[in-house]
Amino acid sequence: MEKEKKKITLKEIGPARLVMLLMAGIFLVLLSIPNLPSSDKKSKEPSTNSNKTVNQASATTNDETKLYVTDLESRLKSVLMKVDGIGAVEVMITLRDARETVVLKDRPYTKESVNEVDGEGGSRNSNKTEQSDTTILVEGSDGVKKPYVLKEIEPEVEGILVIAQGGGQAVIQSEIIEAVQVLFGVPPHKVKVMKMNS
Repeated sequence: MEKEKKKITLKEIGPARLVMLLMAGIFLVLLSIPNLPSSDKKSKEPSTNSNKTVNQASATTNDETKLYVTDLESRLKSVLMKVDGIGAVEVMITLRDARETVVLKDRPYTKESVNEVDGEGGSRNSNKTEQSDTTILVEGSDGVKKPYVLKEIEPEVEGILVIAQGGGQAVIQSEIIEAVQVLFGVPPHKVKVMKMNS
C-alpha cells in the first residue's frame, strides 16, 4: 500500500501558529544582524594593529638607518680632517638599502605519502607536503616578546660626496678617493670630491 502524501494548508496551520512562525523568523533575523558588525570589527582590529606594528617597525628602521648614516659621515669627516692638506670637510653618504634584520624561524615540515589500490588492480600515489613558517619569539627584560634576531645586515653604501677645502688639488682628491675606497669598498666612480668655498 502506498501512503498518500498530505499537503498542509494555511487553514490547517491556523492564524495563531502562522503569526508565531513569522515572529520566530523575524526574531532569528534580528539576532543575526548584530553579529555581523561586531565580527567585521573584530576582523578589522587585528589588521589595524598589525598595520600600526609595521609602521612602528619601519619608523624604527628609518631612524636606525639615519643614525647609521650620521655615524658614518661623522667618523669619515673626523678622519679626513686629520690629513694634511685636506682642511675643513663636509661629507654626505647615501645608502642602497635599509638595514636588514634576520630573525630565527621555526619551519616544521611534514610529508605524507599515500598509496591507494582500487578493486580493479589500479593504484594511485598521492603526496602531500606541508611546511609552516613561525617566527621564534623571546621575552625581553621588559616582558615584551620580540623576534629572536640572528644577525643584522648593515645597508650597503651607494655613493659618497666629500667637499673639502683642499679638494681642488688632484693629489688631495686622489688621497680622499683611495681612503673612501679602503673604508667603504665603493668603486671610484661612486665617490665625488669637490672643493669647498673659501
